[in-house]
Amino acid sequence: MKTLLTTALFLSMTFAFAQADKDLASQVEKLRLALIDPTIANLSELSSVNLSYGHSSGKLENQAQFIDALVSGSSDFVTVEFQGQTIHVEKDIAIVRHKLVADIVDGGTPNSIKIGVMLVWHKEKGQWKLLARQAYKLP
Repeated sequence: MKTLLTTALFLSMTFAFAQADKDLASQVEKLRLALIDPTIANLSELSSVNLSYGHSSGKLENQAQFIDALVSGSSDFVTVEFQGQTIHVEKDIAIVRHKLVADIVDGGTPNSIKIGVMLVWHKEKGQWKLLARQAYKLP
């Protein structure tokens, strides 16, 4: 009986973690799409009011600055791909890592970028929200 209970508990925990990964992967995909087609509504839904958004250049933005840069077109993503993504969930905090490969128009100048990114997500009122992002240059 004890073995059956332990197995059932393990399976339910495994399912819960798998569901958390699936829910988070869906939010990360929504973020990728929002980078290409940004609106105040979709970016606000995905990000925390406490967002700390770090660029590979060292520039830091809060939630309002992050949203404004994308919606205004000063940061214009034409294409975005997340490569080699990993997700690690620990209760209501998650770390997502990937390489961001994109075609952008920055200040009117087209450019292609490939950078590393670490995202920190926090579950707020049952929904994953982007709490922090740090991009870094790849060798």
